[in-house]
Amino acid sequence: MQGMRKSRFAILSSLLLGAAVLFSSASSVLAGHKLEEHEKSYVFGFPDNPSEAWVNAMGGRLYDNWISMLDKDKPEATHTAWPESNTKKKGAVTWRCKSCHGWDFRGKDGAYRKGSYKTGIAGVRGVAGKDPGEIHKIIMNDAHGFTHDMIPMEYMVWLATFLSKGQYDITAYVADDGTVTGDQARGKEIFENTCAACHGYNGTALDWGDEDEPGYVGTEANGNPWETFFKIRHGHPGVEMIAFTPFDLQTAADVLAYAKTLPEK
Repeated sequence: MQGMRKSRFAILSSLLLGAAVLFSSASSVLAGHKLEEHEKSYVFGFPDNPSEAWVNAMGGRLYDNWISMLDKDKPEATHTAWPESNTKKKGAVTWRCKSCHGWDFRGKDGAYRKGSYKTGIAGVRGVAGKDPGEIHKIIMNDAHGFTHDMIPMEYMVWLATFLSKGQYDITAYVADDGTVTGDQARGKEIFENTCAACHGYNGTALDWGDEDEPGYVGTEANGNPWETFFKIRHGHPGVEMIAFTPFDLQTAADVLAYAKTLPEK
């Protein structure tokens, strides 16, 4: 047990050191953190010195759904920043970063300018390139209301670093009307040799919907190409899904373009 405890501390030290080496602008507030008792159970199965692509994938999944990523109890109360004008969403979903700021990072100026997630809240493109330590302070401020009991510090490092270093302009690949700029033939090659291992060659091996309204790859790609692009790029929280963060953005667009040709029902 003592050796396991030391191993946990060693892993966290490597994580924080790796973040400091990869992203020299990160605040010493993050790098100097000591592992708290409630955080210890999360430090397993991570690379000793994570690559930038790994950090961006991890940070992206936290942005998507930190509750699922950390296996946390869902907050019961609606986030205090969630506008009263939006009555379609409440409770835990309003605590996910993407719910306010969008899969495209553009908030009210992107896909969430309308629909069930319309909030009038700005996106996060403005923090791209900022010091991750400063972004951490924003996440922890009164408006956002996060604590390290909710998102432990090492995960805060990855989330803040992703928001600083891992964002991208999706509009070059997925237009406001959902049109995707991608090479379907290349996407087919990639899908058949990677994604099909879980989703099947026609994208229907996994179904997260129901009998009346199935949820296949083709269903999601056509219904919400912004989310699908994000999932291709970063993976899905809490499940064993590969992430295309090591590859260029066009690769994700090509896979998405092909996914839109797959069965929706």
